[in-house]
Amino acid sequence: MSRIVLRHQEKRMIWSASSNYNLQPFKIELEQNVPRMLQQVKETDLLGTFHLAGPDAGITLEQLQSLRSQWLSDFDWNKDQAILNKFHHFTAKIETLAIHFIHEKSDRPDAIPLILNHGWPGSFLEFVPVINDLTQAAKASTGQDVSFDVVVPSLPGFAFSSAPPLNWTIDDTARIFNTLMTKVLGYSEYAVHGTDWGSGVAYSLYDNFNTSVRATHLTMAPFLPATPVQLAEMNITLSAEEQFEEDEAMNWNAQGNGYFIEQTTKPNTLGLALYDNPVGSDPRAGTPPSVIDHNEILKEVSLYVLTKSFLTSIYIYWQNPNGFKSSYTKAHTDAPLLFSAFKYNIAFWPAALLQKVGNLVYYRNHDFGGHFAGLDNPPALISDLREIVVYWK
Repeated sequence: MSRIVLRHQEKRMIWSASSNYNLQPFKIELEQNVPRMLQQVKETDLLGTFHLAGPDAGITLEQLQSLRSQWLSDFDWNKDQAILNKFHHFTAKIETLAIHFIHEKSDRPDAIPLILNHGWPGSFLEFVPVINDLTQAAKASTGQDVSFDVVVPSLPGFAFSSAPPLNWTIDDTARIFNTLMTKVLGYSEYAVHGTDWGSGVAYSLYDNFNTSVRATHLTMAPFLPATPVQLAEMNITLSAEEQFEEDEAMNWNAQGNGYFIEQTTKPNTLGLALYDNPVGSDPRAGTPPSVIDHNEILKEVSLYVLTKSFLTSIYIYWQNPNGFKSSYTKAHTDAPLLFSAFKYNIAFWPAALLQKVGNLVYYRNHDFGGHFAGLDNPPALISDLREIVVYWK
């Protein structure tokens, strides 16, 4: 059966299947909550003249004051909201949850369905810079034509997706996202991308739904990175570039993951307060091709504030204390696995480790970018995702 005929069948499935899931168009309308948010920001006491420790202790008071000043004077949520509403947003009722997602389709009949999974402290916003380019006709490195039908859901408890039950895991999220792709949208086969907690969702889809997931691309792996001692025991040697990334990852593990530990054990403590966590971006953030500037940070934080989803998003840590596994096990699939490493990500996995967990067919290391690749180096992420077509059998 040709791919074009399959796509026609999928379009019919979308109409018949979605009626069972209360599929509805969705529009972001948070402008009425903005004045109260800004008033809260204005009334916040930033400790007056108290002298805090330097940058080694976390975000500096000067950085926070600068962000606050821009939030009050230059930041325009309504302008950003209007831009976001140019995308096609939807909600669907899957099991007990209302799931929000963007669905942007290519005009090509052979487009590959692709679901992009974000993490924390991100949201669907971190993929906004790559969505339109991915839907456009382009070429992979082999010269093959490629474009995507792009689906970007909000994880349960994030933004406009409803909070899940307390016993909810990333495997549960994978299950309802497979339903979203196959039943609500009618794609019999699709590709997956994931980062941060979204990498756990993506890998669960890769491992557990191997008849529908035909390719997976990750920028993080849901396995604990190996220490230098463990790498040596496995006879894995690193290049100079990889050694830098390993050192950065070990430094983050020693000094940067305090929030991870607290949210895994005491989510209410931080979930009932605001936060800003730009850790894990390239030091060159804000310079092309990165789009991570103060406005982007404020937009992400504002989405959490305006949707009141700080606490419900943080529970993903408490619900998945072993979400990043210590044992490297092979997925139950031979579907291709692609991986992109970015120099300033918070963790690092050499190709030799990733070969232990899947059918690794593509591995590329980028010397620009960090944890939020869709914001920090959009062209690189777009280029690597397009390589999926090379292995799309």
